[in-house]
Amino acid sequence: MSWHSAIAGFKAYLKLERSLSDNSISNYLRDVGKLANYFQQILVTEKTISSVSIDDLQGFIKWINEIGLSARSQARIISGIKSFFKYLILEDMIKVDPSELLESPRLGRKLPDTLSIDEVDSLINAIDRSNAQGERNLAILETLYGCGLRVTELTTMQLSEIFWQEGFVRIIGKGDKQRLVPIGGKALKQLKIYINEVRVHQTIQKGFEDFVFLNRRGKSLTRVMIFTIIKQLAEKIGLEKNISPHTFRHSFATHLVEGGADLRAVQEMLGHESITTTEIYTHLDRSFLKQVILDHHPWGDK
Repeated sequence: MSWHSAIAGFKAYLKLERSLSDNSISNYLRDVGKLANYFQQILVTEKTISSVSIDDLQGFIKWINEIGLSARSQARIISGIKSFFKYLILEDMIKVDPSELLESPRLGRKLPDTLSIDEVDSLINAIDRSNAQGERNLAILETLYGCGLRVTELTTMQLSEIFWQEGFVRIIGKGDKQRLVPIGGKALKQLKIYINEVRVHQTIQKGFEDFVFLNRRGKSLTRVMIFTIIKQLAEKIGLEKNISPHTFRHSFATHLVEGGADLRAVQEMLGHESITTTEIYTHLDRSFLKQVILDHHPWGDK
């Protein structure tokens, strides 16, 4: 069994049985590819998959540590390798899982920057609305912040999945899982302006008729373009924080919880399988937690 055929089978497994997104599959394959390249290019050995041992894997982990990969990157790679060998066991391609005792580096919680409400307003006010792209970009930011979407969910958002009267949009999230996300009033209003006054005048390429957000060529926007729009606005207002589309998602969740939203409701809107993940995204400062206790505990103000 060659590495190439095993990795090809792993790819099919991730897509068909795990129903992972293309981005997640690419990450898994890249991580397993690093291991294969380590044997072929670093050790210069024809190491078969069935002969890989825990010592081999520990040598690989030592190597990726020496070349300067962060603990978080190492942990992700180890997770990918473990999934690969579990797949091989499941398919009866190997008898012993060499990754079973492989340990990941300890990680602290790494929380991205969050935006204050004033900073969100400043970014939105910095948009040049004198052209068609400005109205589109305003709709993008309002939707990111108003719905807490992942960047891929935004770029693949479909017109046919917006329920205007009800104020919801159906989103296809990670693992092709669907969820209904409420659209705030400001986001809904700006979406209507963009769609009815800007998008309607575009020549749309075949196959992209249902995508909400389009580039000048009438095709869907890329993830990179969304990152670029946000980075340019941050530079324009002199914002020193390192922000991305995900910053709006994190800010959406944080502001909801600080406003008193139920954590389970936020979990549902973000599309998290585990409440633990939601807790990471909705970190609260100590002063806010103290105020919650003072306001809501029966003896809080005693």
